[in-house]
Amino acid sequence: MKIIAIGRNYIDHAKELNNPVPESPVIFMKPDTAVLKDNKDFYYPEFSSDVHYECEIVFRICNEGKHVSKKFAHKYYDAIGLGIDFTARDIQAKHKEKGLPWELAKAFDHSAVISPLIPKAEFADLAQLDFSLQKNGHTVQAGNTRDMLFDYDALIVFISQYITLRKGDLIFTGTPAGVGPVALGDKLEGFLQEKSMFTCNIK
Repeated sequence: MKIIAIGRNYIDHAKELNNPVPESPVIFMKPDTAVLKDNKDFYYPEFSSDVHYECEIVFRICNEGKHVSKKFAHKYYDAIGLGIDFTARDIQAKHKEKGLPWELAKAFDHSAVISPLIPKAEFADLAQLDFSLQKNGHTVQAGNTRDMLFDYDALIVFISQYITLRKGDLIFTGTPAGVGPVALGDKLEGFLQEKSMFTCNIK
């Protein structure tokens, strides 16, 4: 299983970090050791002093695919969930200045919170999903999948041109505006269609 994550997939988030709006998906990856599930605690890494939350819709690949066409892309994912792409913003900023890859800032252990996954058939409209993140009981991020620059099918088509998708792979679809830092003692809770999907305490 691999995690493929999409950067700058919401215009407002790209603008808040002073990044250009991309013309094609921006992709990075996280290893399976990044997964944090079952509402487990997140332990603040000692190598960073500025870890940020980024709440995202996540979908699961259900068939192996290479060079998937748009016509058939919808057949390659079967479940939707919610996650957090924890980001060491201080490390990312240094690497961006030097034109270096983001992996040290994005792919560290337990940097990918993932909720239980819900069969996509249970949603009336995947293109109109509300999701949000609360920090200590206050909403800090709120988004809707209609605002994604590149939707699920477009991401599958694009990614599969370069990387073979395999059953069980997870796609993190990007975060809306409102990202910010976490501190020891914070409690994060993610909601999809107003349903609580995960909690995560910062230790």
